[in-house]
Amino acid sequence: KKVLKIATLKGPTGMGMIQLMENDAALTSALDYEFEIVGAPDQIIGQIIQGKVDIAAVPSNLAAILNAKTKGSIQLLGVNTLGVLFIVENGRSIQNIKDLKGKSILSSGKGASPEYIINYILDKNNLANDIKIEYAVEHSEVAAKLKSGVTQFALLPQPFVTSVILGNKEARVAIDLTDEWRKITDGSVLPMGVIIVDKVFAKENPDVIKTFMDEYKASVEFVNGQPEEAGVLIEKFGILPKAALAIKAIPNCNITLMSAKEAKASILKFYQILYDFNPKSIGGQIPDDEFFYEN
Repeated sequence: KKVLKIATLKGPTGMGMIQLMENDAALTSALDYEFEIVGAPDQIIGQIIQGKVDIAAVPSNLAAILNAKTKGSIQLLGVNTLGVLFIVENGRSIQNIKDLKGKSILSSGKGASPEYIINYILDKNNLANDIKIEYAVEHSEVAAKLKSGVTQFALLPQPFVTSVILGNKEARVAIDLTDEWRKITDGSVLPMGVIIVDKVFAKENPDVIKTFMDEYKASVEFVNGQPEEAGVLIEKFGILPKAALAIKAIPNCNITLMSAKEAKASILKFYQILYDFNPKSIGGQIPDDEFFYEN
């Protein structure tokens, strides 16, 4: 079997790969997968730049930054996670985006997609100067403060949203940022997570890439279609700490697999919006057509 080295993140980005991990452990997968599961994207960056992994799951804006840093030596294989960001409130005061005026929101993800997405949404709703956003280092810190009631309003991704709601009966989803994004972008999807591949590896191993994408697609369908079974595996492989949390979170995690060809228009629109808002958010340039893998 061909060995395929994959780096992925805990949370929704890695949840869709869980059947691949199980089949690999059972020696029933078509390829020999070597998975590295990490907690934060910056733990993957060095490995990608040094060519130590063949494929990696990363935030969508980081893929563009890495494309610029490596002078085009990576390609986009597909989108694996759509919108997962929500404003969560302890209470019932927020019914729409305008109700956030004058509020202070705790968030994480400074310098990453969450910061640019919320700022763009606020800007388009004429709220940029009326809302204070404070940043914590980790999503888990934000979730803990929200769960304990120390914080009233927070911006969080899944599955932290589900974790907070399970642990605090006063907490609820006040605003789905995916819905707000659609309203201001003519219905565009919000591509949050992507799969990238080493360009040379992809060119030399098209059959391996096709097999991987086929097995990955089957895994995504398994996770979305059989959340209870998937939840057990998600705990088993350390993607999330508890199966119960995974089972509850899966329906809200927007786990998908769109090929680079299918996702190209949405990704380019997303990058253009981020670039216009802050060029640094995608590495100072919009990737060209070579960035999108075609087979």
